[in-house]
Amino acid sequence: MRATERPARRGAKEHSPAVHHGRLRRLAAGLLVAACALAPGAPARADEGIAVAHADLVVRRGADPGAFVDAQFELPLPGALRDAVEHGIALYFVIELEVSRRRWYWFDQRLLNDAIQYRLSFSPLTRQYRLTRGGLAQPYDTLDQALATLRRVAQWRIGDAALLDGGRVQGRIRLRLDTSMLPKPFQVSALTDRDWTLGSDWAPLEIRTEGAAP
Repeated sequence: MRATERPARRGAKEHSPAVHHGRLRRLAAGLLVAACALAPGAPARADEGIAVAHADLVVRRGADPGAFVDAQFELPLPGALRDAVEHGIALYFVIELEVSRRRWYWFDQRLLNDAIQYRLSFSPLTRQYRLTRGGLAQPYDTLDQALATLRRVAQWRIGDAALLDGGRVQGRIRLRLDTSMLPKPFQVSALTDRDWTLGSDWAPLEIRTEGAAP
């Protein structure tokens, strides 16, 4: 009798409600993961956000001396943000820059902390997009034209040619959407929606010098 009872007990265990429900939960979890991966509205991958394509810090000596930054960004604007601009919501983007000197005996010495802010907007009256930097506003016929300008910064003068004096200088740069400038309802959306949390990682500046020191 004992030999015939053992298979019966194993079979009872395999077909118990707890085991059956556990298998169903695992199956449902697997299907949910697969559905999220295949859904067209799934969150964008990290490589689809803002990225720094290249960034240079050039120190020029001699004629027109100074420290200048050139940078190119990848900025694919999500559909939700495109719709917001076309419906009158202004977007603010910030290019942030830090330059420091490495010190082996203490924290790095901060030499420079600077930023450029852009305001991207649309005027229903003129049917034009506007990109504003400081007090200068430039109109564009299409959103893509405005974004092409936003993606590139050229000859940004950040300091004197003496910036690199002393050596061991390093710099980094990033571009991000400034959600603090959005209307309050959109600031709430930015807490949970990845479309509203655009921002690149900090990227190092390639530093080079042009011209001989005086």
